[in-house]
Amino acid sequence: MTTQQIRYFLELANVLHFWNTAEKLSISQSTLSRQIQALEEEFDLKLLERDKRNVKLTAAGQFLKEHWTTTLNELDRLHLQAKKIDVGTSGVISLAYPGSISSGFLPQLMRVLTQEMPELKIELTEPTDLNHEKLILDYHIDIAISRDEILNPTIQSKKLYAEPICLVVPKGHWVNATNFTDLKMVENENFIISALHNTTYFSSLLREVFKQHNVEPKTTIESDFGSVILNLVAQSLGVSILPYAFKSANNKAIRFIELPHTVDLYINWRRHDPNSIIKRIVSCSEALGKEYIS
Repeated sequence: MTTQQIRYFLELANVLHFWNTAEKLSISQSTLSRQIQALEEEFDLKLLERDKRNVKLTAAGQFLKEHWTTTLNELDRLHLQAKKIDVGTSGVISLAYPGSISSGFLPQLMRVLTQEMPELKIELTEPTDLNHEKLILDYHIDIAISRDEILNPTIQSKKLYAEPICLVVPKGHWVNATNFTDLKMVENENFIISALHNTTYFSSLLREVFKQHNVEPKTTIESDFGSVILNLVAQSLGVSILPYAFKSANNKAIRFIELPHTVDLYINWRRHDPNSIIKRIVSCSEALGKEYIS
């Protein structure tokens, strides 16, 4: 049995037509028939019920279709990872990141990596579900830069730096860094923030900050996208609380007022991943992180 035979069977199991399947696979119908027959003989069972007009799966064929599909998908993921390991300084690395670093840390890191490893292809993704742990363990990404440390024994994490979170107000707002004393001052303002009922790390941090300041924010707009929030604040639609990193966006229509609270930035990867490129990216990230607020 070969993986090619299994792929032929899976394609036929989806199409359920020998001639159409053979055409799709760019092989002859007789070749397809021989490969399917070879599988049936090896397993000593019937995978398909055939007549002159119809093809349908047997119960055994349906069972193998479901399990072989899962197995081949996993095999493809393993092959992809093996290729990444084999190529050394070239190849493909997938990296997830939070939107807050897209104007500062991330472009600087990309500049360093493209200089150090010019043949490396980097796939960037900003996951909306924030399930970095699953993405790493399923090999959908290789590295996750995140605001929280992933607590899993098979994942290694390192803190890159910490930075303040800030009250973000329109440029002409009456609150400024000189007269600001407490969030109570803006309790009656319209807030544009991440939904406080979310289970994300930053939403949890916001809940704690408001609790410490005994503030019940009047949230008028909810968004998990910092760039959107910046633009809305710039239009004087409300105020917000965001990491200091968003200041790198250089939006001249808003001001940042530092709060006595910090947020961390971590880099996370598979603990025993043998890919040397990942180790180099982690090293470059740590060196760059030392240049940031700590």
